[in-house]
Amino acid sequence: MSKRVSFQHSRRPSLSRVRGAVVAAGLGTSMVLGVGAAIAAGTTGAPGTANLISTGAADSVAEQAAVQAKMAKVAKAEHAAAKKVAKKAAVKKIAAWETPVRHYVLSACFGNDGARWAHKHSGQDFAVPIGTKVEAAHSGTVVKAGPNGGGDGPAYGNAIVISHGNGTYSQYAHLSRIDVHIGQTVKTGEKIALSGNTGNSSGPHVHFEIRTTPNYGSAINPVSFLHKEGVMV
Repeated sequence: MSKRVSFQHSRRPSLSRVRGAVVAAGLGTSMVLGVGAAIAAGTTGAPGTANLISTGAADSVAEQAAVQAKMAKVAKAEHAAAKKVAKKAAVKKIAAWETPVRHYVLSACFGNDGARWAHKHSGQDFAVPIGTKVEAAHSGTVVKAGPNGGGDGPAYGNAIVISHGNGTYSQYAHLSRIDVHIGQTVKTGEKIALSGNTGNSSGPHVHFEIRTTPNYGSAINPVSFLHKEGVMV
């Protein structure tokens, strides 16, 4: 009898510990599941925990929405600024000046004198092979085009004069071929002729002038003019 009682007493504490462990594990699982449910639904689990998590999540979403709205506003402003800059660049490009030929060697300069000229040299010579493409230095309207210097005299050979408005004209001489006609509108960089060696010329080149009128005798230094327009010669 004493042995049986002793046996039963020896097992009871062990069973109690097992049951306690099971209950504790169950409570732990319930707490974990309760918190998870609270996060998912915002209503279950411990009331205080659920409300805290729900409020935090709402604040986080609101903050993110505010940040995204601010970023979108900044991106829109940057896009508008970039578009404005691009528009200004496009206008500037249209208004830009350039040299009448792309690849050249400078020869006779404005103001040179000597036996080669009856008067001082009235333009800048760009030495290039015959047949080199000649481009309009700026947009405008052709006012002279043809042999005999387009009306300025045989020394110029085949020549073109373009009006650019505001009392500014450009002249291109000693051409082998003319590809424009009087009254034609041209753009900056547009092909207008081919270089040559016509008229009073000692070798293939393009004689280039900037004038204040369409006629001979009104030329100014074309290199200085182009420099003011941002063109390095």
